Amino acid sequence: MSRRHDYVVAWLEVRGQRFEILVRPEHAFKFKEGEKVDLDDVLWTDTIYRDVRKGLKASPEAVRRAFGTDDPRRVAERILREGEIQLTEEQRRKMLEAKKRKIIAYIARNAVDPKTGKPIPESRIEAAMEELRIGVDLYKPAEAQAVEIVRRLARVMPIKLARAVVHARIPPQFSGRIYRELARLGEVKKADWGHDGSLIVELEIPAGAQVDVVNTIQKLTRGQAQVSVRVVK
Repeated sequence: MSRRHDYVVAWLEVRGQRFEILVRPEHAFKFKEGEKVDLDDVLWTDTIYRDVRKGLKASPEAVRRAFGTDDPRRVAERILREGEIQLTEEQRRKMLEAKKRKIIAYIARNAVDPKTGKPIPESRIEAAMEELRIGVDLYKPAEAQAVEIVRRLARVMPIKLARAVVHARIPPQFSGRIYRELARLGEVKKADWGHDGSLIVELEIPAGAQVDVVNTIQKLTRGQAQVSVRVVK
């Protein structure tokens, strides 16, 4: 039997009426942020309530008037996207920390020092956020917050969201099997095959990921690739 704190209430007020559903909090927030999460993993039950605490279900008529449908899954999706999710203080603390880590990781992967073109360590980003007392919004998507946070961080440190282009020449003995791996590392902007079977490729990536991408390419080619990186200003 699952424990009470395994689920929480998500709710939305429509036309003066409150509609509630029971959800698993971590999955619910992933769904709310647009991640690919199976709705069955989010919902504790597909019942639509008007008051979960009292065990009062919403009538199909009331649901139809408010949402234009009484399909519980469609209704639940709207509640998740537009509504609020009730959390305990402990749940809220843990999820805020997870959101903060996600934002910092996004910034580290997508930002560089514009003076040097080099990635910025997560520890430095976090320290600057603490210096400026930058908080995190649990309900706002991480990427959108990251863009605004970078603007604020630029007041105290050189930082800029950027992309980078990796230019690599892959020797023929590795070119056939590495192409698919390259497509997983970033967006292949150009690929030319040489007469000797070598591969010359341009790969667009988040600027902060350049060290990892170069290291991966060299690992896949046993250090025999010719690689250069250009940060897109």
